[in-house]
Amino acid sequence: MFDLSKLFSLQRVLTRRELQREKTKDYRNVVLIQIIIVVFGLTLSEPLLTDSKSDVSKFIIAIFSFFGATYAFLLWDMLRNFTQNKTLIATILFVLMGIVVTGTLVEFPYYQIIHVANRQAYLLTIHSLLFPIEVTVIAFAIRDIFSGGFMTGDKLWGAACIFLMVGISFGSLFDLITIIKPGALGANIELGLPNYSECVTYSFCILGGVDSGLEPSRLIRNISTIEAVWGNIYGMLIIGRLLGLPRQDEKLDNK
Repeated sequence: MFDLSKLFSLQRVLTRRELQREKTKDYRNVVLIQIIIVVFGLTLSEPLLTDSKSDVSKFIIAIFSFFGATYAFLLWDMLRNFTQNKTLIATILFVLMGIVVTGTLVEFPYYQIIHVANRQAYLLTIHSLLFPIEVTVIAFAIRDIFSGGFMTGDKLWGAACIFLMVGISFGSLFDLITIIKPGALGANIELGLPNYSECVTYSFCILGGVDSGLEPSRLIRNISTIEAVWGNIYGMLIIGRLLGLPRQDEKLDNK
């Protein structure tokens, strides 16, 4: 019989070297998906903002939904490297599965399988569940890359992963705010993927020090300041931490 406990735990069965390789692979996979999501948000949002019902927009939504579902699974898979708490891992898995399945049934661009009467409440629920999961994974990942006394490949990929994850997560937070108060970003954009894409774009403008051209509400502007300050502090901490670590050339002992 298949043992579910093996699905929810990696640290119990992997040696230190195997765990390090697994984390490097998971970090790298997440970074690649993050880059795709960010590129989509920055370059392919124009059709969505113009007409979200056009054939081009439907195709973009379908592709973005696929990568979004993949990103959700990879976040969960990466979380298994950081904790042996099976309750937490299982809970996050089931919540993410619920979000993906519900989102697919409601947002499928070519045929709406489930019609939601109150779209604002639906989006608010989805993002209220997703954002804490993103924060949880970020917290575990930050603890991971700042632990240990050697410079390893997984820490480099982890540093990039956290930076991109924070940008995407702040985008989710801005999207959540605009769902509660439409137009808070400084533009009247259709809720859903068009608004989310614009929020992610705005978030990375803040991290990159680029003028977004938007005039958001005071709340979003203040949160943007926090994001910008965090980005600068994070960069300094990462440089100081990783460059100050010796490289680990000796073979890791098995545990």
